[in-house]
Amino acid sequence: MEGASIESLLGLLFFLILCSAFFSSSETGMMSLNRYRLRHMVKNKHRGAIKAGKLLQRPDRLIGVILIGNNFVNILASAIATLIAVELWGEAGIAIATAALTLVILIFAEVTPKTVAAMHPEKIAFPAAYLLHPLLKVLYPLVWVVNFITNGLLKLFGIKVTEGDHHHLSTEELRTLVNESGAVLQQRNQSMLLGVLELDDVTVNDIMIPRNEVIGIDLDDDLDLIIEQLSKTPHTRMPVFRGELNKVVGILHMRNLAQVFQQDAVSKAAILQVIHEPYFIPETTPLQTQLLNFQKESRRIALLVDEYGDIQGIVTLEDILEEIVGELSNNNKEDNQDIYPQEDGSFFIDGTANIRDVNKSLDWHLPTDGPKTINGLVTEQLESIPDANVCMLMDNYRVETLQVSDNLIKTVRITQLANDEADDEEE
Repeated sequence: MEGASIESLLGLLFFLILCSAFFSSSETGMMSLNRYRLRHMVKNKHRGAIKAGKLLQRPDRLIGVILIGNNFVNILASAIATLIAVELWGEAGIAIATAALTLVILIFAEVTPKTVAAMHPEKIAFPAAYLLHPLLKVLYPLVWVVNFITNGLLKLFGIKVTEGDHHHLSTEELRTLVNESGAVLQQRNQSMLLGVLELDDVTVNDIMIPRNEVIGIDLDDDLDLIIEQLSKTPHTRMPVFRGELNKVVGILHMRNLAQVFQQDAVSKAAILQVIHEPYFIPETTPLQTQLLNFQKESRRIALLVDEYGDIQGIVTLEDILEEIVGELSNNNKEDNQDIYPQEDGSFFIDGTANIRDVNKSLDWHLPTDGPKTINGLVTEQLESIPDANVCMLMDNYRVETLQVSDNLIKTVRITQLANDEADDEEE
């Protein structure tokens, strides 16, 4: 074999190694593409993304054409390398060619291009799609035969290529994505998205105003007391009842009452003329469902009833929106302060405080799958209402009752402990 022929074969060998690197990087790049980013780019008419998206619609065909091309160039490169080695070193050249070509392909046609493609999939996959698309058309008969055989083997194992993973994210996966997007999303936007994702996991009784804290108009009170209450109330809407909340007769909107005040004809009968029919909902309604129901019914306040029909509290549209965007009123937040920090690092907390609100305010993880209030949580753990103040350990929290009266734990002191402190107290 002449020197010119060896140089030609070396040039062809170099070209085949480049082709092998192309197929290897194309495979890794295509499979490493972020499917959601790819869909976004397809919607924005990115030409490379459109071609890559079409190829990924049938990954069996894409892998088929890549592996056919990759195996073809690798086998051809092996044959050419053997010819060159035999010409240069005789029979010993076969072993030399095998070892050298294996090392060259491994480094320059496999590991290096695949690593680059894994780190920058879009820069590799989109240009490669322009070559793979026509190559698939040229090699389609061979690809079809290979896919027919491989798909038949997969069916023996109960695997159908057309029923693959469609890359749908679960709620938990979405929550993880939002939590890890701190560098992209502002903290406030991140909190709002997490709030939306939690709407289905939270029910209205988790955020309701309990019946013992509901402020309303009792028609059994004197008219002067009712007028004074109406003139001082900060609320826009209030339930109207007779004697107790379970005997509610309607919802009063202060805007409608303004007309009665202007006419200077305030009476219980006049109040009853301007109230709206009460809106009742089950206490287990998910927040997302209730948000849509408020919109559908054009309502802003609802009365929660349990399985026996007793009213347990009220929830407003504002309460649900606050779960998404945070507190809407700073004044209201200050008026309902239930947490009092102490110098020793502990907190005095009102027994009626909502556990979810406490967790949010202090970044704690008190259990929320049972009772909704601190009082309910402590009594559930004790399995009784304490006659005197007690101290108990609840996971990494030391809980001390400070005031117990009227079958209710009024105030508790809670201290968050480090893991080693909690272990010491358990011992």
